[in-house]
Amino acid sequence: MTGGRTTSGVGGRLSLWRAMLFSLAGFPVAAAGTAFLVYLPPHLTSQLGVPLAVVGGAWALVRVIDIVVDPVLGVIIDGTRSRFGRYRPWMAAAAPIFSLGLWMLFFAPVGIGGAYLVTWLLVLYVALSVLSLAHPAWGSNLARTYDERSRIYGIMAAIQIASIISVLLIPVVAARLGQPRAAIHAMGWFLVAATPLTVLTAIVTTPEKVNPDHRRASLRLADFLAVLGKTDLLRLYGAQFAMTLGPGWMSSLFIFFSMDYMHFSEAQASVLLLSYIVAGLAGAPTAARLAIRIGKHRTIMVLATAFSLGLLTVLLPPKGMVWAMIPVMMWSGFAGAGFDMTIRSMLADVADEVRLEQGKERTSVIYSLYTLAGKLANAFAIILTFRYVLPWVGYDPKLGHGNAPDAIRALGLTFVSGPIAFVILGAACMIGWRLTATRHAAIRTELEARDAAAALGIEAEDIAGTAAVEAARG
Repeated sequence: MTGGRTTSGVGGRLSLWRAMLFSLAGFPVAAAGTAFLVYLPPHLTSQLGVPLAVVGGAWALVRVIDIVVDPVLGVIIDGTRSRFGRYRPWMAAAAPIFSLGLWMLFFAPVGIGGAYLVTWLLVLYVALSVLSLAHPAWGSNLARTYDERSRIYGIMAAIQIASIISVLLIPVVAARLGQPRAAIHAMGWFLVAATPLTVLTAIVTTPEKVNPDHRRASLRLADFLAVLGKTDLLRLYGAQFAMTLGPGWMSSLFIFFSMDYMHFSEAQASVLLLSYIVAGLAGAPTAARLAIRIGKHRTIMVLATAFSLGLLTVLLPPKGMVWAMIPVMMWSGFAGAGFDMTIRSMLADVADEVRLEQGKERTSVIYSLYTLAGKLANAFAIILTFRYVLPWVGYDPKLGHGNAPDAIRALGLTFVSGPIAFVILGAACMIGWRLTATRHAAIRTELEARDAAAALGIEAEDIAGTAAVEAARG
């Protein structure tokens, strides 16, 4: 900030409106993720007649392939150097491909089979992986200070939450208009149009500076293992896994808990879910401000405690009284909205340290392993709850209210205890965290000196040596 004005160039502090324009690139990622995980599979089976086994098999196959694709894409993106930047070309290429995949799936004709599904799901997920990796990696390059990253990632999280809300409202509006079956096509049109518009807006309005690599050699296995061997990264991946698994556990049991334990209707359960997500619009920016005041690792601990305290009150409201439940859900949604954005910001800080140590850009690779941890956690949440937890407590989803009282009671306790245990475990990964704002500032100082040296075609060590000689002479 100079002369009371906020800068908007690379290396400066982005103004709020420029940060929001940059964050728009995350809008289609979150919106589409909700749409084609929650609404698309039922549409394929109920409206298009695709067998359930074919849908499940196609999704499973593509997700297995997707796990391998992410780290490979991370390596390729990190190695990109062009006059348009490192991340912008990839996002520009991925946006139309993503829109094409959305169109082919949301407007698929009756009679499609497994080959059609696998082909277009693969196209969709590859493009989604590019957008999911390039955008946060670009954000880490754009916001270079410890506190500015908290601010930028907080804005990015708020935009993504707004996109999820917009998708959830489409079926509501369609139902009010008496056209519930038109909701899936409305989502398709919305996402196909929003993707190029939001991504192009971010690309055109946001500057990008490519970090000069200290070492020009291609990625070696030893370098990759060095990234995986970074203790701070492993702690963040562990925190990500646990703090995704906790809410994922909650999500997988939410309908059963809402309808069979709390005696809500499906519509009331949707209202509760929406209230949980809406609260995140305030929760994400609040978490960002808290991270600036007390540090990111402490913020994770505070958020985990607040989230857990909120869940402890979930069983207290009278059954059937949805309005008594809304404040509880909003409290948990408010606290939970800060998990992902705070860890993403911390990853960017560690990525700076890795670049300083290894002399090469590894940000996309680091984020690819992060998204991999999230995908595994979401999958594990469904497997764990459906295959092991529900049978263990004696609850049968097909029986609904007909389950034994002990099974219903166990369902409620399980709904609360699982997320609390995993979220607290994620917070425990932050104990003893040492990459504070002060330490990160020192890392950035060294990086800036080395980058300046690289721009002059000399080694940073040579500059340091020259400075030492001059100091000795002085």
